[in-house]
Parts: sequence; structure tokens; C-alpha cells
Amino acid sequence: MKHYQRILSCVMVLAAALPAGAASVHQPITSAQIAAAVNRFGIPIAPQQVVLLANVVATTANPELRVESVQRWDDQKMMVRLSCAQAGQCIPFFVGLRVNRDAQDQAMAASNAAVSLVRASQPAMVRTPAVRAGMPATLFLEGDHVHIRLSVICLQNGTPGQTIRATDKSRRMVYTAEVADNGILKGRL
Repeated sequence: MKHYQRILSCVMVLAAALPAGAASVHQPITSAQIAAAVNRFGIPIAPQQVVLLANVVATTANPELRVESVQRWDDQKMMVRLSCAQAGQCIPFFVGLRVNRDAQDQAMAASNAAVSLVRASQPAMVRTPAVRAGMPATLFLEGDHVHIRLSVICLQNGTPGQTIRATDKSRRMVYTAEVADNGILKGRL
């Protein structure tokens, strides 16, 4: 018993000696940051119109966000998929936007124009895989109150947006995950 008390007191001394910022802390992504990214995309929106579907966090306080897709949700809402411009800062996420039907039409036109510009700037060739079968990758699993980071091995090739299978290092579990970037996969719990 004395051995455990000695270990506990050492842990407490070490914890007190660590600086406050030593632990890896996730910073919340705010509605204002999301609204700014959506505005840069060409859809005028106020932070009050952003509906967070879950707590969204990043590894930095002010990540650069980019809009990946926009779609209608219902007559009064739109669904927007965002991600961090720098890989590994956050897991791609969805938000809702409260907008009327006219604003939705304008947003869809802006979205279609942006997608056309991106497609026009890319050469018409097969995209190279972001992950390959047998390659190690990092899998970010997100739940309601849980963020898990796992080292996995890809079982299939995949480009960003594709769903592939991956396994843990011991090859006991198989996960289905979406390719987010080079060596980065994301999934839900």
C-alpha cells in the first residue's frame, strides 16, 4: 500500500510541475469562424444563422476553414461540410445554415460555380490515391463526447471523400472510414 501512495505522491508532484498548457487541448471552432469561411465561399451568412450539429474542435485556436460541399436540408436550412485547410487540425464536419428559399437558391448557385471552377482547374486525369493498401494512416473517430486517434493500416486505396476499410496494428478490428487527406481517415463512433 505504501508503494502506491509513494507513486501517487510522485504523480501529483509531477502534475503540479507541468505548465498549464503542456497538455494537448482541443480548441472549439466557433459559429463566427464557420460564418467567415462560408462568407469567403460566396454565401452571405451571419454567425447566428449557423447551427452546430455537434461540438466541433481543432488543434489550434484559429484554423483556416474551407467549405467542401453545400446541399439543401429543408426549406429553411442548408447542410454545409467544412474541413480545416491544414491536414490534422480538425476532422471534417457538418453544420446547418438557417436560410430562406431565395438564399438557398443563391447559395446553390455559388456552390455550383465554385465546384465548376475547381473542376476546370484540375487536369482531366485519374486522381492519385491519398492512401494506399498496406500504408499506415491515422484514423480520427468522433462521437458525441469522444475524440479518438488511432494508428491503422489501410486495407484499400482511396482518394479524399472515398470510404475505405482499415485495420488496427494487431489486425483484430476492421474500421470503415472516409479518406480525409494523405494518411488521414475519419469515422464516427
